[in-house]
Amino acid sequence: MQPLLRLSRAIDWVSETVGKLVIWLILAAVLISAGNAIIRKAFSIGSNAWLEAQWYLFAAVFMLGAGYTFLHNAHVRIDFVSGRLSARTRNIIDIVGIVVFLIPLCWLVITLAWPLFVNAYASGERSANAGGLIRWPVFLLVPLGMALLLAQAASELIKRVAFLRGLIPDPLEHKEPGQQHGEDAAHKPEAAK
Repeated sequence: MQPLLRLSRAIDWVSETVGKLVIWLILAAVLISAGNAIIRKAFSIGSNAWLEAQWYLFAAVFMLGAGYTFLHNAHVRIDFVSGRLSARTRNIIDIVGIVVFLIPLCWLVITLAWPLFVNAYASGERSANAGGLIRWPVFLLVPLGMALLLAQAASELIKRVAFLRGLIPDPLEHKEPGQQHGEDAAHKPEAAK
């Protein structure tokens, strides 16, 4: 199980790193949006390319940030129900959700989205809007984002199973503000059994 926990830590590091980089895309989207609005209002100059760049950046944040969100347990969850369940039950429910729903969904989206990306890349598909951008980068975000989420799902599955085997503390336990996930208690064996 220790090699799998090391793999989990490596996946967590990738998700953490991608998440921290994606945060900067939000700033870029805000600056492009503000600049585009100012130029349009002040000089009556508009650009479809800049509008589409905003959409691409939003898509990148959403798709590439999914694994980071899952890593930090910040996805939508019905807390008033799960908060009343034991840690063991919560982790079993997560394992079922990951195996039955999340992994197949990620795989399905990757297999359906990859040909769209390949066709857009091969054909040099462009936006139908005048001055619009090429489409393949945004099509690539879908399988790439799902691959990152799939990898994080594998990491979370490893952590849930390790918890059920008594090897690590509850990975669903809420962390104190400022506590880093990559070196948190979720990867350290419990000191006392």
